[in-house]
Amino acid sequence: MNEEQRHEIVQRLREGQSQRSVAGDLGIGRETVRRVAAQHRQARDGTPPPAALPQPGERRPSLLDEYEDLMRQLLGRYPQITAVRMHEELRQCGFSGRYSIVRDRLRTLRPPPAPAVVQRFETAPGKQAQMDYAQYDLTFTQEGRRRVYLFSYVLGYSRRQYLSFTESQDFATTIRHHVRAFEHLGGVAQECLYDNMKVVVARYDSDLPIYNTRFLAFATHYGFRPWACRPRRPETKGKVERPFHYVEKNLLNGRTFRSLEHLNEFTVRWLAETADVRVHRQTGERPLDQHAKELPYLIPLPANPFDAAEVVYRSVDVEGCITYRQNQYSAPERYVGQVVPVRITGEELILYGPDLEELGRHQLLPRSQVRQRQILPEHRPPDDRRQQCELLERSFAEWGQVGQRFLAGLLQAHRHGKAQARKILALRTHYHLHDLKAALERALAYGAFSFAAIERILHVQAQPKTVLEMLADQEQERLGDLFRSARVTPRPTAAYQHLLLPPHADGQEEHPIEDNCLEDAEDELRSSGPGPDPGRAPPRDPPALPDAASSVDGGTA
Repeated sequence: MNEEQRHEIVQRLREGQSQRSVAGDLGIGRETVRRVAAQHRQARDGTPPPAALPQPGERRPSLLDEYEDLMRQLLGRYPQITAVRMHEELRQCGFSGRYSIVRDRLRTLRPPPAPAVVQRFETAPGKQAQMDYAQYDLTFTQEGRRRVYLFSYVLGYSRRQYLSFTESQDFATTIRHHVRAFEHLGGVAQECLYDNMKVVVARYDSDLPIYNTRFLAFATHYGFRPWACRPRRPETKGKVERPFHYVEKNLLNGRTFRSLEHLNEFTVRWLAETADVRVHRQTGERPLDQHAKELPYLIPLPANPFDAAEVVYRSVDVEGCITYRQNQYSAPERYVGQVVPVRITGEELILYGPDLEELGRHQLLPRSQVRQRQILPEHRPPDDRRQQCELLERSFAEWGQVGQRFLAGLLQAHRHGKAQARKILALRTHYHLHDLKAALERALAYGAFSFAAIERILHVQAQPKTVLEMLADQEQERLGDLFRSARVTPRPTAAYQHLLLPPHADGQEEHPIEDNCLEDAEDELRSSGPGPDPGRAPPRDPPALPDAASSVDGGTA
């Protein structure tokens, strides 16, 4: 209803048209026409308008009326009494009504609980920071709709914060963005508040948080104290919870982003141009200006940042690749079938050999891209067939003569024997070396030169090894080389006699026989020849022969 409709209704009624006819012509209800006519008469005649609020009607009598005083007494004595217990008490006093009317009356008699008062507190400069994650489902123009997480770290005094959108909330991501937040803010607060995320709190013991040992090592490196808040108490971290609403209303509102990388690039500009230079409602100052006052109180950054890289072990498949997050990264072909350590940073994936020599670096693919493959040119097998044969011969030669004989028979029996040979090398990941040699010997005995034959033999008479056994087999060769290296022979006791001599009176030690002892020790080492085997127990001194006089039977020893 607007003024034009009201004017039309009044004009038609003045012309003598009935209310029913006016309602039919204008397509409105007769009650609406009647109400507009009454309001017009009241406005012209000056009659008082009806009451704005309807008067409450008379309450119908109830069976609970005579028990209301008793209910008030019970509420005064037991403020938390339930409707079930109230109904039981009233029935003992003669009440014959049902539970539902007791429940409804109890709601009117019991005052609603007052909301808990949250007291805002401010901290000294450099005293406290707060960290938390927020989850968003955003639609990117290039990547489509996907879930991202907003990492937020804010200083309690200045309210200056660091923001970054991530793909996950795992340990490596959380530590990596902590380091970037410290570098962005130029220091570390003395303590930081967290919720009960698994990265920070491993478990609870008698309401006491047991912190993640890896996160404690990170906190020790930077010198701050983590503080886990009580569960289901977001008010404790209000300084980091409230800015999420500001991000939703200002940063994300009315904007479209191409990708996660584009969103983070814009977030950096938004922090510098909008969030840091606005006047904060609580402090009345710009966070950038307050941060300049807080900066001298922050803990300085260490010279070496904490290494937040993730280290995992991956086996090199028959195609010469390792798999990480459903993507494949190439490795040198000579490591097919072996387990290699992989170090993952924020941007790179680094491969290492068994001796921790670097094998190659790959650009880490984002989580949104799966089933992708990265091949480094130096990891591709050589185009020269002769070099490929030399690599295979060198690998099979490590298994002894049985490996060389089987490889020769395999290449002679099959046109694509090299591909089958690489598959056999990949079996080193899952089976022990002695099982592989036994399978090769059995295949040689029957002239079964194929990968399928080796696989069937292993399936029948071998047991696959666990991941720990895979790593143990790799380290066994390295330990064997260490044990076979030059041995260190023990020194004679004469070389340590000078340590027992008292110091000289003038404060300097004077050992007249020190040089002689050392010379005697060197002569003894030269004359003793090669030292004893460290794997054997040292020879014992021959037992002393008993004296003839001390023998029981008086005979000679």
